[in-house]
Order: sequence, then structure tokens, then C-alpha cells
Amino acid sequence: MICYTVRCHAGHNFEGWYRDSKTYESLQAAGAIVCPECGSRDVRRAPMAPALSGTKASRRNDALFHEASEEAPSADAPETHATPTVTPVSAEDAKRIHVMGKIREAMVEMRRHVEKNADYVGPKFAEEARKIHYGETEERSIYGEATNKESEALKEEGIEFGQIPWVPETDA
Repeated sequence: MICYTVRCHAGHNFEGWYRDSKTYESLQAAGAIVCPECGSRDVRRAPMAPALSGTKASRRNDALFHEASEEAPSADAPETHATPTVTPVSAEDAKRIHVMGKIREAMVEMRRHVEKNADYVGPKFAEEARKIHYGETEERSIYGEATNKESEALKEEGIEFGQIPWVPETDA
């Protein structure tokens, strides 16, 4: 999957996730990408910086390796071209996708905030929360894991805590 920032003719920016660049290009050419702000189908990828890794030499060697390992098609083999399937996206669906992306961004930002400002206690969350509640240890922000049974017990004891969805920062 690849994420592109897309800009409509009116200057609205939004993100879109696509299988690959060819999928984006075929959807864009078919007018299937819609600006969630104004509904325009006149959209283009916004400029972005490439993500490079490794050295030029290693990338060149990788390219040579892949070229050498590919078999040439036989002369009598039929030429095949994958035709992308284009599913039109309504303006309403585009807005929904845009909102879902914004929600995910907010959840990732919340995760980063928690990781930066709280102590990770892992599966000992319930135990640490009790120690803090009953004054057995210093008051501080913590995060970790608790079973449903442990969470219910904490609620019954009047210990305040929150449960948040833990969204991965990047898709694998």
C-alpha cells in the first residue's frame, strides 16, 4: 500500500491509500478519486519527497540482480496486460474515507502522546494502577495491558482509568 497526498483544482489536500502507483493512476484517469471537501474529480498527486534507503551502489546492484533473474517471455507466449478494475467512489464515500483517515491520524497522535508522557507497565497495569490509587507509589501516568476481568475489578474498586484503541503507527 502507498499513501499519497492528493490535491484538487481548488487546492484542497487529502490523503488516499492505494495498492500501488498504477492503481492510483488508473483511478485518477477514470475520475474515481473525489475531493472530500468539494466533490471535484479534477485531482492530482501533491508533490512529495521520495523515501530512499540504502546506498546508490546497493540499489544499482539490486536492480541488476532483478534484471538478470527475470526470464524473457517466449516469442509464442501471448502478451498479457493486467487491466485495473475501477470502482467509482461517490463524493459521500470519499468524505467517509477522508474522515476515517483523519480519525486514524488522531489515534496515532494520541498513541504517540501516551508513549511520550506515560510509563509503560505492560501486563502489570492493574497492579500499578492499584498502587497509585491507594498511595503505595508515586502518582504518575501509566499505560499497559489489562484483561477484561482486571478492568472490571478496577472499576468496582473505583479506580479511574481509560481504555483506548492502540492503533499501529504504520501499516505492515
